[in-house]
Amino acid sequence: MLRKSCLARPLFLPLLVVAAFLLSFCINTSKLPIDNFTDQTTILSQKNQNPPRSIEFPLNCTIFTSNFSKICPKNSYPTTVDNINNGSIDQSSMCPDYFRWIHEDLRPWSTTGITRDMVERAKNMSHFRLVIVNGKAYIDKYKKSIQTRDIFTIWGILQLLRRYPGKVSDLELMFDSGDRPKVRARGHRGTNSTDGPPPLFRYCGDRWTVDIVFPDWSFWGWAEINIKPWESMLKEIKEGNEKIKWMEREPYAYWKGNPHVAEGRRDLLKCNVSDSQDWNARLFVQDWILESQQGYRHSDLSKQCTHRYKIYIEGWAWSVSEKYILSCDSVTLIVKPRYYDFFTRSLQPLRHYWPIRDDDKCKSIKFAVDWGNKYKQKAQAIGKAASDFIQQELNMNYVYDYMFHLLNEYSKLLKFEPKIPDGAVELCPETMACLANGLEKTFMMESLVKSPATTAPCTIPPPYEPQLLRKFYSSNLNSIRRVENWENKYWESMTKQQKE
Repeated sequence: MLRKSCLARPLFLPLLVVAAFLLSFCINTSKLPIDNFTDQTTILSQKNQNPPRSIEFPLNCTIFTSNFSKICPKNSYPTTVDNINNGSIDQSSMCPDYFRWIHEDLRPWSTTGITRDMVERAKNMSHFRLVIVNGKAYIDKYKKSIQTRDIFTIWGILQLLRRYPGKVSDLELMFDSGDRPKVRARGHRGTNSTDGPPPLFRYCGDRWTVDIVFPDWSFWGWAEINIKPWESMLKEIKEGNEKIKWMEREPYAYWKGNPHVAEGRRDLLKCNVSDSQDWNARLFVQDWILESQQGYRHSDLSKQCTHRYKIYIEGWAWSVSEKYILSCDSVTLIVKPRYYDFFTRSLQPLRHYWPIRDDDKCKSIKFAVDWGNKYKQKAQAIGKAASDFIQQELNMNYVYDYMFHLLNEYSKLLKFEPKIPDGAVELCPETMACLANGLEKTFMMESLVKSPATTAPCTIPPPYEPQLLRKFYSSNLNSIRRVENWENKYWESMTKQQKE
């Protein structure tokens, strides 16, 4: 049975044998095959490190408090960036490598283009239709989404239009703010344009679907559980990392979450410390109802970087928690995932994270922690590589640039002229933030883009060459198999030792 306390219990294993066995698995991570998929944190400069001074355009909510108008004000924000600031707007750097997945996500329509019929066939799977015409956003809602996912997704898109006014091409798309991808790849292989798959935007995908992945709502805040906008969270997590250095952290694997959303998470709880076994895991159930009643005192993500290892496991689908876990400086133990979001496909096992089996979690976690505690510097380097990736390549500058390039590349494929449908409503920051309340309003005002960018978006890298992409997949698979082979030999040795 699981214990409420996570106090460690001694194991009756011959520690000297374990240490000697782990010694045989010492690896030189500097020699792992990374080829052209090198972590770019060492070669990418921080975008807009010293941006030119900007003219700010705060929201004017006075007209909304007086008459509750829902009409977007005119001339309240620049419609172009050309003559706004004195700073240069052509200082462009190469985007991070994960931007290449934009080409892969749009590949199903690269030869046929996207027809209006294709877009309309995605309507029944969507929560809303987004239309951008002349730099303005129009929304046609079809059904209510979970919590405020759609609201903060739309808010994020409005901030993109403020960051690059007049630079986002006209487009029309369908967006599903649910969890799991829906558009199956099978059955859409014909060359006739009418047979192409319906383009559907969402937060995650998998190998069997062709949904187009887009940054999730939490980058602008998750009001229901008091998670601040990403820019603030990145800063606070970085400060938290500095308070407790890796070597000073608890030498166990930490996870806190909702186990009721997936069988895999319920199975993970079996790995918690008990009277009879210690799998090196410290697992806690997150009760969000209780947290809300207690003012979220125990769910501050910036204060959860206290263990050397943190576990990421999917829920009903991909989980928002992944980026917060990866940013902790801890070694991220990723239980074999099915889903991906827009940036995680460029992560490499043994460089950015340690792979965990999904069919033998407890033994896999114990081996990972034992190995890391034996080879602390190598384990620490894995955690640092992941947090550097998140801090430097997933800051909000690059999130907006990813959105910018994805939407513009998508727009290039449209074979029809986007039109504002009957019933669609123009949305702007004023109609959303000025009329919001509570944390919704707080997070919107905090994540508001107050002025146009003074530098151009980063330059999107070219598509992957097929041979290089196959090599990347093969390298990742080989790394995972290598770890599994180490685990097998480790447990075979432990079994043999126990019998002697």
